[in-house]
Amino acid sequence: MTFGQGVRGALILGLFSLLAACSTVGGAGIRETVAGRGEDRPPVVKDPAPIVSGTMRPYQVRGRWYTPKEQPDYEEVGMASWYGDAFNGRPTSTGERFDMHALTAAHKTLPLPGLVEVTNLENGRRLVVRINDRGPFVDSRIIDLSREAASELGMLSQGVGRVRVRYLGRAPQQGGGTLLRASAPMPRGAVPASPPVSAPVIAPAPVVVAEVTTFWVQAGSFSDQVEAGRIADSLSGWVRADRGAGRFNVVVGPWDSANAAEAARQSVVARGYAGALLISGS
Repeated sequence: MTFGQGVRGALILGLFSLLAACSTVGGAGIRETVAGRGEDRPPVVKDPAPIVSGTMRPYQVRGRWYTPKEQPDYEEVGMASWYGDAFNGRPTSTGERFDMHALTAAHKTLPLPGLVEVTNLENGRRLVVRINDRGPFVDSRIIDLSREAASELGMLSQGVGRVRVRYLGRAPQQGGGTLLRASAPMPRGAVPASPPVSAPVIAPAPVVVAEVTTFWVQAGSFSDQVEAGRIADSLSGWVRADRGAGRFNVVVGPWDSANAAEAARQSVVARGYAGALLISGS
């Protein structure tokens, strides 16, 4: 082999390496972009991000309380929905900006940020998404996917789809979203095999259009009206008096999105009001 042939060979090898790298790197983590292909197994997390402690406190939405907790054996079957343009760029519950083009999702109670494997039971497509937000606050749904995740799972046009969600553990510092090789789709009407006892199978339910709801953050309840007023001013909020109980509640808001309100609650908590609550009303 001549020197020139050796150089050409090295250049060609380098070009193939570069093309291979381009096919597996995306904004949401390691991804395979060739249709119908993907990784065989979920990614190995070597740099887990710390759990955002503020997201592990109980919270209330539409009169219902949710209690986030560690659920290492979590696996559940139910309905998934997706969200996109209206929330793109807004803060999520972890403080990360929502990117509808990344493989992310919202869950009501799993630790944040975390990774879950989601399988579309209608077509067998599956992927790993980064859980970095709270929701969906509709009883019939168990996960709210980013637009990109819904597209990859083939459920964008339907709006909702029947999925299996399995918790994988802590998410890396960044990304974590990964496309996986598709499994065989479940025959229509079949029941998923042996889900854990702690993760009940949720039968598909009719899509429910949620009523218009407004959300606020209650920073605290105080007996001193002057003190409540001072705190309300510092938070750009207002005081709602409960004179029957002799209490003055400091309230911030409103927001028309539970996700935006939860992000605001996290901000209030960071200001020193650890007992801040998410409240809602029609």
